This record gives sequence, C-alpha cells and structure tokens, in this order.
Amino acid sequence: MTTTALPGTALEIRLASVPEGLPEPRHFTLSRTPLAAPAPGQVLVRNRYFLVFPGLRTLIGGRTQGLPLPSLAAGDALFGPAVGEVVAAPGGGPLKPGDTVVHLSGWRDHALVPAAEAVPAAGALPTPVAHLAQGAAPYGALTRLARVRPGDTVLITGAAGAVGTLAGQIARLLGAATVIGTTRSAHKADRLVRELGYDRVLVAGPRQRPFAEQLGAAAPDGPDVVLDTVGGDQLTAALDAARPGARAALVGALAGQMSPATAGSRSPAEIDTFGLVVRGITLSGYAGADHPGVQDEWTRRFADWLRSGEIRFPYTEIEGMERARTALPELIAGRHFGAVVVRL
Repeated sequence: MTTTALPGTALEIRLASVPEGLPEPRHFTLSRTPLAAPAPGQVLVRNRYFLVFPGLRTLIGGRTQGLPLPSLAAGDALFGPAVGEVVAAPGGGPLKPGDTVVHLSGWRDHALVPAAEAVPAAGALPTPVAHLAQGAAPYGALTRLARVRPGDTVLITGAAGAVGTLAGQIARLLGAATVIGTTRSAHKADRLVRELGYDRVLVAGPRQRPFAEQLGAAAPDGPDVVLDTVGGDQLTAALDAARPGARAALVGALAGQMSPATAGSRSPAEIDTFGLVVRGITLSGYAGADHPGVQDEWTRRFADWLRSGEIRFPYTEIEGMERARTALPELIAGRHFGAVVVRL
C-alpha cells in the first residue's frame, strides 16, 4: 500500500429528495463523508472523470425491475461509470498505486472500490476519458442485431446524445452509404452534419414539420437499418417507413426517460405489428449481457479508429463537484452535445 497520506473524507453527490417529475438541481446535494483506508480486496481511487447518463432518471424513479442496477432513494449517493487513478491498494493484489481503472463509483472525488470491480485501463485507449464513451451498445446493435451492410441507409434517433454521436460514425465505418439522424435542436443537427458526417439530420419537435413527413422526404425508399435510442413517436414513424427486410435495434428509450409524466421506466410506442410481419422487418432490443464479447471487441476497434482519426469522441465537460449537481438536469434539458462527463 502507498505511504502517501490518504484523504479522510470524500465529496459525493447525493439524492436530497425524490422528485415528483423531472429532477432539478435542488434534488441533489454535495456532501462530505468519512472515507476509510482500503481493506483487503479494496482499492482507493481518485476519480478523474465520471459519466452523466440518462439511466439515472430511471434509477431515481425507483422502477428498476429487470435492471442490473439498484434504485436510488433520498439520501443515497449517486453512482455510475468513472475512470480514475488508484491511490492506495493493499499488497498482494493485481492493482497498485498509479494504475488507471474504470469502475461504477462515480459522482464522488474519491471512491473505495472492490478490486474485482476496478477494471485496469492503462494503454487500452488513447485518453482516460475515452473509457466513458458509450459506443459498445450501438456497436453491438449494429454488428449483432441490425448487421449493417455496405450500401445501407441507416436511421439513428437521438443522434446528438452520447450513443447517437458515436452510432452514426460506427454505421459509416461498417459500410453504410447514407446515415440519417434525429435531434431536437437545429444547432445540433448542423453540428452532426458538419462534424460527424451525418448526411441529413431531422429536427423533431412540436413546432417542426411532422416527423413522418421529414423522414419520407429524407429516405423515400425507407431505411434499411433503424438504431433507436428514443422510442415513442419517432420509433413508430421509423418502423412505418422502413423498407421490406429492414432491421431495427433498440438501445434506449429517451422519450420515456426524459418525460415528466413517467418515472423514467416506460416508453410506449404504437407499432403496427401486421406491417412488420408482411414486410419482414425485425425488431430487437440490445442487451450487453447477451453479447459478452462485444465490449472488448468494441474497445479494440474504438482504439484503432481513434488513433487513426477515423472516429471522434464528442463529449461535453462539466468542471468539478460543485457543478456536478446540475449535470443530470442539464442533460435531460438537452443543453449538451455528445456524452456529458464531469471532470475533477
């Protein structure tokens, strides 16, 4: 174990109260809590970055049946993907001070982490923050479920988020000829085309041209592949427009998670199942646990693509623990582009 003096406390973001609707900054609090030295089987990590992810909305809503993560009650500390540096580790284990690790104890500046749950990250990707990229799910969905083929037209809903900003680039690298996205912001639509190579991005919203009409104009023959992160009306329109034999993969449900009318655990969509049958369209939900080799495969390919400049990792940094309590409400409000990370 290191001989450097260890911190006796940690700063962490806690859920102050469970919101009635969408969470606001007042529902979170910054707390200082006692921090013990690591026991055998633990490591102490100084976090450098942690991810702000929309799934927290569902965990806060308490409807977590079927999910691999527990719900959050008032007083609980938030958690989620983080990358940091080991500052203390009892002897005899594989980790040592200075090692970079990925773990799920984000939303705090220091974390005691079971050594078995701290994944070494040294050298795997060019920068530590890249370990928080949300590319494994869209990569898995586009290679295992929707199986993008050269020449395909691919539609990606929620294209300006952590998943969508990578998904469009992945689809292109897999051979897609045309990549169409959706977002709620004209400014984000412009960035997706200029910076990330989308061919066209549709702006969905109550003051816009009906989404189904926009999609019909952008892809008159319909998409071959739909990667859906939104659900709701966008999924309905995408499936109605899909060409015969199309493959649709679901990797998110933002329409429900971001709605003040739900607890973040439902995202209803009207689907014409008769139309799916007669046109031979497949619709599948992607679960990472069903594809255990995808994470390592994605990390290898992502590293190569990053180093060659073939892919970009768009993310927005929020600086410091003081601002972290505003991070989830800002994400839900759509204020940021790409992944949202807190940098410490």
